[in-house]
Amino acid sequence: MREILGRRRRLLSRRNNGRTEMLKSALTFATEWQWPVLPGVAADPQGRARCGCPDPECTVPGAHPFDPGLLAATTDERMVRWWWTNRPTAPIVLATGERAPCAVSLPALAAARALAALDRQGMRLGPVVAAPTRWAILVAPYSLEQLGELLYAKDYVPGSLRFHGEGGYIALPPSGTGQGQIRWERAPLPGSAAPWVPDVEAVVDAVVEALTRTGVSAPEL
Repeated sequence: MREILGRRRRLLSRRNNGRTEMLKSALTFATEWQWPVLPGVAADPQGRARCGCPDPECTVPGAHPFDPGLLAATTDERMVRWWWTNRPTAPIVLATGERAPCAVSLPALAAARALAALDRQGMRLGPVVAAPTRWAILVAPYSLEQLGELLYAKDYVPGSLRFHGEGGYIALPPSGTGQGQIRWERAPLPGSAAPWVPDVEAVVDAVVEALTRTGVSAPEL
């Protein structure tokens, strides 16, 4: 009986630590870094590969806003505490755009090879968020006009690149989603200040060059 009770206490402690970690991370993003966040929809408890939203064909299960919607994203401490007190395991969703970093994402294998190539070049990168199938490189906020001019000037841009700007979002660590755990591939440096992020031009130029030069075939995912 003691062994069973001890095991139960360890499981509860581990679960509570995970819930505390989610709230602590959400507060860091919102109040210390001033990144607007909101809770994402949870994965379906009957099958984590499915989403808890009404869309049976959801392509990002458990990793997107639903209720509340994206416009509710905030940096208000009281609201963040209320959300993750009531929904302690909810994924943390960052509303990308004018008030927060944007992101450039690509399939995980291509991203890993591109990052290795950029390291060899000595290029400085900020945080990189890794999901099981895609990695997202955080970049400074940009406008649609700025992005359009950047892409128009290029002869070739891999179709697998995705851009998360104004009106977009990404899930942040340590969120658990229907596709798996979200983690830092390149973690922010410790400290209270918001992490430095590079300009989108530098990242797109370097990633496209790295993918082209290394001959990486990035699938349309």
